[in-house]
Amino acid sequence: MSDLESLVGERLVFGLAGPKLTDTDVKLFRDTRAAGLILYRRNFESPEQHTELLNDLESALDRRLLVATDHEGGRIVMLGQGTTIFPDNLAVGTAGEEAFPYRQGVFEARELRRLGVDLNFGPCLDVLTDRYSPNIGIRSYGKDPGLVARYGLARIKGMQKGGISACAKHFPGKGHSPLDAHLKLPTIDSTWAEMKSTHLPPFHAAIAEGIDCLMTSHPVYPHLDPSRVPATFSRRIVHDYLRQEAGFSGVIVSDDLEMGAIGETCPIGEAMIKTAAAGHDLLLVCHTEAAQRASAGALLDAYRSGALPVRDLESSVERIRRMRARRTARFEGAPAAAEPDAAPLARAIATRAVTVVSAGRPELRRALNGRVGVVFPRFSDLAPRITIEPEIAAEKSYIAGAFAPAGITPETRLVGIEPTDAEIAAAGALADASDALVLFLFDAHLYASNARLLKQLQARSRALAVVLMRDPYDADMLAPGVLGLTAYGFRKCQLDAVIARLVQG
Repeated sequence: MSDLESLVGERLVFGLAGPKLTDTDVKLFRDTRAAGLILYRRNFESPEQHTELLNDLESALDRRLLVATDHEGGRIVMLGQGTTIFPDNLAVGTAGEEAFPYRQGVFEARELRRLGVDLNFGPCLDVLTDRYSPNIGIRSYGKDPGLVARYGLARIKGMQKGGISACAKHFPGKGHSPLDAHLKLPTIDSTWAEMKSTHLPPFHAAIAEGIDCLMTSHPVYPHLDPSRVPATFSRRIVHDYLRQEAGFSGVIVSDDLEMGAIGETCPIGEAMIKTAAAGHDLLLVCHTEAAQRASAGALLDAYRSGALPVRDLESSVERIRRMRARRTARFEGAPAAAEPDAAPLARAIATRAVTVVSAGRPELRRALNGRVGVVFPRFSDLAPRITIEPEIAAEKSYIAGAFAPAGITPETRLVGIEPTDAEIAAAGALADASDALVLFLFDAHLYASNARLLKQLQARSRALAVVLMRDPYDADMLAPGVLGLTAYGFRKCQLDAVIARLVQG
């Protein structure tokens, strides 16, 4: 096997299909010399299984990999056991204490190192604007670039102090992207002046702090690069600006090249070459073996033919090796376990983040002493797709336990994440029979069925409280007199905090 193949392999970050290592997995990593592994929820069943997976793969290959995962906290969590699930970044930013994200970073780094992770693709340094962002939302620390920079930097310092490489994303900033790049190719019309005043400052702060890694984004920024290619393919944005003008000397990593935004522009092999040519070091192809093999082959051919200069390949590999050299052991620390002080920190953040977005009528307080109904999403339906805490997936027992300390025994109706007409009707009947109703609302601005559910319950409830469970944009849909509360997320610590505020007043 040539040195060129090994150098190309150093830049490849691939995902595996499942939780058990297969001969196909081993052959893929052997054939391509891929040196990076990204872990998803589909790969994780327990810390013990996870440890076995990593050990088996590295033993079969007889070499150490760079192991990465998306552990942002909040709604983006891949390894759900042995870690603490913190509130979303918007909750952290709202809580108003810079020591919180620093301590979070230290704790999550220790937890992830025990699970063998070297590189965490986080935090998000995207800045929100008044323009709706379907994919960022509560993943951002907020709308103030200064706050995003301070809180993001605190988290980065904590993570790297705790022993893991941080990777801020999504450069040059997509907190105002009109589309989800997982699905479609967004266009962001911001000028360089707008980007430099609002979206780029947090990334400049991270660079000045010495962050190990930055991840780019897929949108088209026509005013930043008139060629109208996705930022992932833009040498103007990646090499000329990030590497040269901004002076970033660390590792630049692409977002997943199997996303819909890239898939609608060109085949995966061509995408791989364009992404490398733009100036990226690590190249992510996260899901399918066919795409992984095609991308690796295309990249190798581009260097063999001279279409891409080998000196750039060597420079990328040198940057990657410098980052990898910061940790040589696979599992650092005790066996996988959550940090003992992490859960109290998560609760403190969640409690400080609870926000009243709509003032309710005074009679709601009295009505909570009577018959209380609760309408709650069936989160267990989401469990096959995203990490859902076991307590929240047992929806009715969770609600009973969360309201019990206040002496409230609610009647609970479960509805789908997108409620059916029958579920909406049953929820309406519960509203008719209740003195007070509490609706846990999952994105009525995105799902028409949830908007119908909200409209029905606002019309039929004697006294109504609405808990906004994800992005806070549903606040605009609340009728006068309806109490609106949010903790900016649906993790247990956040729901516990918002229920405590609701029942305690």
